[in-house]
Amino acid sequence: MTSASATPAPLVYVCITCRAAGEPDQQPRPGELLAAATERAAAGTEVEVRRLRCLANCTRGPSAAMRANGSWTYVFGGLDPTCGEALVAGARLLAGAADGILPWRGRPEPLKGRLIARVPPLDFTETDL
Repeated sequence: MTSASATPAPLVYVCITCRAAGEPDQQPRPGELLAAATERAAAGTEVEVRRLRCLANCTRGPSAAMRANGSWTYVFGGLDPTCGEALVAGARLLAGAADGILPWRGRPEPLKGRLIARVPPLDFTETDL
């Protein structure tokens, strides 16, 4: 297993078991379609896309998470295959953020309003409390 800190590439994790809450089980699952769209959007870029099973955001799926270079990790929900390009653009924006925080300005529109959580890096300590 590769840790996120072992790679300089921005990472996008896409839940392949996701489906929208209340939708019947279908194949391929919407999360798989989102993963494929994100992989296509990442082709030829530095962004690495990793498929995984369950981000535990089932009531607000399909879901994906992103992080880069020891940044905060961002979890998004309510996504669909049209969000693949936005996830890649967001990961690239995050990778360029000196403070490790995904800026609101410039954030792809499909990601606005779909943020579920922002998780600090493992070594984060709040200094101005």
